[in-house]
Amino acid sequence: MTDKKLSVLTGATGHVGYALLLELIGSGEKPKILIRKDISIFDGLDCEKVYGDVTDLDSLVKAFEGAETVYHLAGMIEIKTGNEDAVYNVNVNGTKNVVEACKKCGVKKLVYMSSVDTYPPLPNHRLMTEINHYDPSILEGAYAKTKAEATQYVLDNNGTDGLETVVVQPSACIGPYDYKVSSVGEMVRMFLKGMFPVSLAFGGYNFVDVRDVAYGTRMAAQKGKPGECYILCGDAVTVDDFIKALAKARGTKPPKIKLHKGLVDVAAPIMEVYYKATDTTPLFTRYSIRKLVSNCNFSYAKAKRDLDYEPMSVEKSARDMMNWIIENEGDPLDPEVKKRKKEQKKAEKARKKAAKK
Repeated sequence: MTDKKLSVLTGATGHVGYALLLELIGSGEKPKILIRKDISIFDGLDCEKVYGDVTDLDSLVKAFEGAETVYHLAGMIEIKTGNEDAVYNVNVNGTKNVVEACKKCGVKKLVYMSSVDTYPPLPNHRLMTEINHYDPSILEGAYAKTKAEATQYVLDNNGTDGLETVVVQPSACIGPYDYKVSSVGEMVRMFLKGMFPVSLAFGGYNFVDVRDVAYGTRMAAQKGKPGECYILCGDAVTVDDFIKALAKARGTKPPKIKLHKGLVDVAAPIMEVYYKATDTTPLFTRYSIRKLVSNCNFSYAKAKRDLDYEPMSVEKSARDMMNWIIENEGDPLDPEVKKRKKEQKKAEKARKKAAKK
């Protein structure tokens, strides 16, 4: 085991980041993870923890010392408005810091996690494959724009100071390990609570399991071609089919009522105010609705060819995600779980009230 090369991972607390951490450990590595604070999800895992932040260059230099490979997954996913400066600072400036730290420390390979959101949708749902130049000006939303700028920066730095860069681009991630509650995870939790009695008569997206993305990312470090991008996606499915998959996993009947786009368009601005006021994970916003009706027909043929990538079905991933939530948080329809959640909310409310005094 002494000949093992050191890998460093940023963003290990995220949905994909945690899956990649488990993937690396499972493959025999003992990775180093960059975290801002220690949390219980890492208890018992064979990894080294270092404290820092991607917006702090000095902390990155200390963390990357001696590393051969850096996986940069830390980022800020934001579909609400009003937080553009923070998104830019983390996604763009943070990535520039990562690249600079890699050069200073003599890192040989940087694998950067971008997103399929960096692709301008092709008309008529034409199949979308990898591109080699990213232009933020033709994209919508702070997240897509900042990821595009960061992606281009990573590609532009391939081959400089001995650093090889590879970019991976997942679609909408589902599956287990959703500790931070993603937008899709919020939807699944609502379904488990019986709070999703309707489906949508429009729209869809391309979903992929975090475990498949983790495998593809590790393979990108081993087999990915320098200066290349790899789409890590699954198959495009309609929102209605995804909800049917959840219903099947739950053992219930899918909703009969399906909302049309016109009604959801009216409700979205109101929901945005609710998300902001309650500080809850956003689900339906004007931006997310536009994404649901845009082209999500991505190809993973290149990743399959170069990285031996083969994603699982949406049905299996949705079932595993639902089971993971129930195993880790309890079934929300269980009276004891309801009671415990109510007590936790009451205690949290009291803590916040006391903190203000």
